[in-house]
This record gives sequence, C-alpha cells and structure tokens, in this order.
Amino acid sequence: MPTISEQKCPCCGGGVQFDSGAQKLKCPYCETEFEINELQQNVESVGESVDWSSSDNRWSSGETDGMNVYSCQSCGGEIIADSTTGASKCPYCDNPVVMKGQFSGALRPDLVIPFKLDKKAAKEALKKHISTKKFVPKAFLDNNRIEEIKGVYVPHWLFTCDAVGEATFKATKVRTWSDNNFNYRETSYYDVYRSGNISFDNVPVDGSTKMPDDLMESVEPFDLSQSVDFNTAYLAGYLADKYDVTAEESMNRANERIRASVGDALESTVKGYNSVDSRNVNLNIANGLYKYALYPVWILNTSWDGNKYTFAMNGQTGKFVGNIPTDKKAVVKASLLLGAGISAVLCGLSFLLGWI
Repeated sequence: MPTISEQKCPCCGGGVQFDSGAQKLKCPYCETEFEINELQQNVESVGESVDWSSSDNRWSSGETDGMNVYSCQSCGGEIIADSTTGASKCPYCDNPVVMKGQFSGALRPDLVIPFKLDKKAAKEALKKHISTKKFVPKAFLDNNRIEEIKGVYVPHWLFTCDAVGEATFKATKVRTWSDNNFNYRETSYYDVYRSGNISFDNVPVDGSTKMPDDLMESVEPFDLSQSVDFNTAYLAGYLADKYDVTAEESMNRANERIRASVGDALESTVKGYNSVDSRNVNLNIANGLYKYALYPVWILNTSWDGNKYTFAMNGQTGKFVGNIPTDKKAVVKASLLLGAGISAVLCGLSFLLGWI
C-alpha cells in the first residue's frame, strides 16, 4: 500500500507535499489542499470492482507504409513521423534521435483530435506566457530556442464506464448563543453516508511516460466532440509519440480520476452543515470500455543554468503551461530596493513626528 508521501493529487495527479504554513498536504500544481487523514482515507479506500474491455483496434495492411520510427537514445522514447517529416531531436528531452526503422506493431489509434493551432500561434503563446512573469532571466529570454517548439500527438487512453459509488463524510453543525453572563458554542458531529450512480465518457489518461501526467492534465480539457476517426494523413507535418504505458497500466490512474469525481459529486449533495471533510469513497465500475486516441500538444524543451524547462500548449484550445526560471539576483535586488524604500518612508515619518 502506498504511503501518503508517495501519493499523487486526486485532482491532477501531481505529487503532494506537506505545507508547513497551512499544516496540510498541498498539491504544488493545482494548489488543492488536503487534510492528512483525508488523503490517508483515499489511500486506504481502494475497495473497487472494475470491468474494462477494449475496442482492440488493429492496423490494416499497408496503412503504416511511409511511417518511420525515431528512437531517442537518452529517454528511450519512440517518435512516429511520416516519411516527409524528419525528427532530429526528441521533443521531450531535447537530445538527438536516430531513425530506428519502419513503424510496425502496437495498437492503431481509434480517434485523433487534429491540431487547430499552428506553430506560429504556439510561438506567440510562449512569448506571451513568458512576458507575464516577473524576474525572468534576460539570458533565458535571449537564448530561448523558441523555433524548436514541436507539434506532437500525445497518446491517451480514454475510459468510459458506469460507476456506482458510496462515500462517508465527517460533518459538523455549530450553534452559538449568549446570555447575560456567557457566550456559548455547541458543536455537533455527524457521520454522513451517500451513494449514487454516475456515468463517465472518455476519461483521459496519458499513455506516455515521457509526458509528465501533471503537465498533460494541466493543458486539459480537450474537446473530444471535435475528434475524428484516425487516419495517418493527420500525422503529416507533425510527430506522434508511441505509447509506452499500456491501457492496463493506465487503469489505476483512470480509477483514481473517476473516484475523485464520484467523491466530489457525492460531497456536493451534503448540505446544511458547517463543515464537511474526511471522505471515504468506495467504487464499483461496470460496462467499462477503453479506446486509444491521439491528443495535439505543442511542446518545447529548453535549458537554462543547467536546468531543463518544459512548456506545453493545448494544440486545440491554446491553453499554455510551463515553469519559468527566476533570476535570483534580480529578486534579491528588488527586495533590497523595496527594503530601502520602506526604510526611507519610516525615516521620513520619524522626522515628521519629531516636529509634531
């Protein structure tokens, strides 16, 4: 059984950390906070029945002709491209790739969401993203290899199912009143139970180990209503990552996302209390079906001061995420200037008060 220190955020999949100020566990990516006992109960409440089946789509004869596989010797990733689209660097780790040979094997995607935003839009989004951040190192701006942003179809498993969930919550009601002598406060504690049925359509789970789950889930949502049946023609001019996480290996993450959504839905029905927390969710899944889809993402890996930085943009909606380095010297300088300004103001006030 995993410990809390090994747990991922039920909301976005990022690794949780202890926040000493809040005295709670906190996700550094989506900033959701959790009570320690709440997350521990989520760790322990794994009791679930799962029934998943696959569409098991296969490549037809001759369909992969003209498609090549490029292998990264650094991260082990395999990138697929048509014969007219070369791949000289890995979009994930930025190291050189070499052509391995003709693409073959693996499941054929069921669906693909075509790119709606081109490279120009991705470059402009990156510039805008950087311009909104304070204390970005000038050298990072000057040396940023913005031209190397790449359009990549990231593999996803989509899980559809009917779920039956039940959850327990700890809730309180607080009543206060006063008399001529005292103020009174009465807290009543309740164990609350909820259950219900809910259906899920196409819950996405990233099928690539090279694409961090928290980064990929941060550029969600994608509009699957705009997806089309897969055709190799959509790969022209773009790269496609070959999945290295199987559907079976992705089921636990799908179950986590479904359980979190079921818990949120059940908790939303608990009303009339002053506080509600520490939920314990049990889940049963039936009529499960998973499909294989490709999602469009613009990716840029760049380095500065010995560290790597990854930026990603939703190729359909334009949502942009990524960490920006901070010029520590500029931060210190700004702090010193701010401190000097405050000191000058205080000295001015002291001088004026001396003449009052």
